[in-house]
This record gives sequence, C-alpha cells and structure tokens, in this order.
Amino acid sequence: MTTETNAVRKQSADGRRRPGDRKPAGTSSGGTEGGVLNVFSHGILIAWALMVGMPLLWVLWSSFKNSGDILTTPWSLPDTLHFENWGNAWEKANIGKMFLNTLIVVGGSVTGTMVLGSMAGYVLARFTFPGNRLIYYLFVAGMSFPVFMLVIPLFFVMRDFPGIPLLATYQGLIAVYIAYSLPFTVFFMTAFFRTLPTSVAEAAMIDGASHVRTFFQVMLPMAKPGLISIGIFNFLGQWNQYLLPMVLNQDEDKYVLTQGLATIALQQGYEGDWGGLMAGMMIAMLPVLTVYVVFQRQVQAGLTAGAVK
Repeated sequence: MTTETNAVRKQSADGRRRPGDRKPAGTSSGGTEGGVLNVFSHGILIAWALMVGMPLLWVLWSSFKNSGDILTTPWSLPDTLHFENWGNAWEKANIGKMFLNTLIVVGGSVTGTMVLGSMAGYVLARFTFPGNRLIYYLFVAGMSFPVFMLVIPLFFVMRDFPGIPLLATYQGLIAVYIAYSLPFTVFFMTAFFRTLPTSVAEAAMIDGASHVRTFFQVMLPMAKPGLISIGIFNFLGQWNQYLLPMVLNQDEDKYVLTQGLATIALQQGYEGDWGGLMAGMMIAMLPVLTVYVVFQRQVQAGLTAGAVK
C-alpha cells in the first residue's frame, strides 16, 4: 500500500512515470472506454456530415454542368464550368422575381412573428393574471397540430375573409406564416424571459418607466440572444416552406422560391435545363446557408443562455 502511494506521488510530482512504477488502478479500462467512445462519436459525426454535405456539394457542382453531363455522368466533376446556368436561372426561369417575392414574404413574416411572439412571451412570463396558464398552453397546443390538417380549412377562411383580400396575396401569406410560427416563438420566448433577472425591470419601473418602455428599452435588448436564435429558426422554416404557399398562393407573379422551383422541375420534364434548375436551387439555398454561418455562434449562445448560472 505504501509502495503504490509513493509511486503515485512520484508520478504526480514530475508528471512522468518512472520505470518500475505501477500503473494506477482503472487507468487502462477508463482510457480504453474513452477511446472507443471517441471513435464511435467521431464516426457518427463524419457519417452525418457526409449525409448532409454530399447532396449540397452535388447540387453545387451540377450547377456548373450542362444538362447532358448531369444526366449521363451525374457524379463526375464538371469538365467545363458553365456559368451561364446561373444567368439562365436568374432571368429565363424568373428566379430573380421569385427571390424578391420570398424576401418580401419572409421579411414581413419574421418581423411580425418576432414582435408579436416576444411581446406575448414577455407578458406570459412576467405577469400573473387569470387565464395566464390557459393562454400559454393554448400556444403550446398550437405546435401539436400538423399543418396538413389545417391547410384546407385555412384556404376557405382566406378565400371568404370579408373586406381584405388574403388569398394569393403578400399580406395573406405573411399572416399565415406568422400564425404558423407564433406558437413555437411564444413557447421559446416565454422560457427565455423567465431566465432574465426581474430586478432590472423592477428598477426601471421604480425610475418611472412604463411597461411598454421597460419592455422595448430594457428587457428586449437583454433578450437579444434568444431573439436571434428564434429569429433564425423562423427564417429557415419560413424560407423553406412549401405546402402553405403551394395551396394559398396560386398567382404566378407572387410565386416564392420553393413553389417556383417545383413548378420549373415539373414543367421541363426530361428535356429541360437541368443545369439552370441546379443553379436555381443553389440560389435558393445560399441565403439560408449564409444566415446560419454568420449567426451560428448567436444561435448556440441563445440556446444555452440561462442553462448555467
């Protein structure tokens, strides 16, 4: 017992194991288990990265190939870079107009979702009133309804809505996107506002600030990590939305990117400009990838904020 203790003390003193020193118990098995776990986890991550990254890379290099090469040798790299595919997608396939429509719809819907969702989340998190829990659980229940169940009734509601045209309009699609994204936004922001200190809001109220001023000038800036995180999630979900605009937006002049690309693919069949279609898909994906790459640190900070105090 004394010999083993001295050996461990000698090793810890100079940081090296001397010849003849005994290996501490449990070191071999623990190191082996940790190594196996690291190999397994890295293997899963590599496999997942390949599953996600390879389709993106295939679309990227296919956007620089002509249609014949895409159909005959789909997995080969392009011999000649056909940059005209991007121009054809932007002008001839009308991707530029669809891109602008998507920016208008998603920009308005994300802004409306963030304003309404943060206000509702702040009230539900900070104020106690009759029906508080009921309203909160109604928002939570809104996340459990599949959009497929609601799309047909929603179509008739928008078509027959009195006074304001909603079907196949920007404002109608923006309103639907806001309603679609609001339950999760309220759920997320309610939990986030609960993690913020109440003393700051109380100090602002003592200084004479109203509830509105306290929210917009004090609490909302403090909730910036959460706002960025939920804003990016809403942007990604609304940018990639396909079913809602396909059913509720039948005006070709107001097509968004997802339904526009689907329509182009269906119309061209086997004789279309596949290189232009791949270039159009890359144009649709670039804003999403750019937003995530730029704000990925803020997303992680918003998701972990309040987890450790």
